[in-house]
Amino acid sequence: MTDEFGHPPEGGWAKLVPELLVENLDRSLSFWRGLLGFTIAYRRPAEKFVYLERPEGIQVMLCQRSGKWETAPLEPPLGRGAMFQLYVDNLEPLLAALSAASWPLHAPLREVWRRHGDREGGQREFFVQDPDGYLLMIAQSVGHRPLS
Repeated sequence: MTDEFGHPPEGGWAKLVPELLVENLDRSLSFWRGLLGFTIAYRRPAEKFVYLERPEGIQVMLCQRSGKWETAPLEPPLGRGAMFQLYVDNLEPLLAALSAASWPLHAPLREVWRRHGDREGGQREFFVQDPDGYLLMIAQSVGHRPLS
């Protein structure tokens, strides 16, 4: 059932969903929704919390810092020591949105092949940081091939 606060994720619940503490929820939503194309599945405005999703099944939660879940003192950038991989069907619209917003890339678009057992998997990928310093690798598969 959908109401003013949203609905469960369209594709069902992911088995692991990061909840990222952010300094300013509105600023983070401008990045995650406006530039990366996430939509709000549901929200809890009083807690400054949103549950976001993309059609590929990627899910992430954002919560403005309140001190409630902080296990030690935090200072910006909050995303130190973590990197999240987002696999999308088409990364070109995301690159275009980031470029149009003059959002800096941490590492430019490249194609890489990595060993996956008895074969290699290829992907196009680039890296970007969100407003709180969380490092994101955004990737699109280009297929598999035998080991070279």
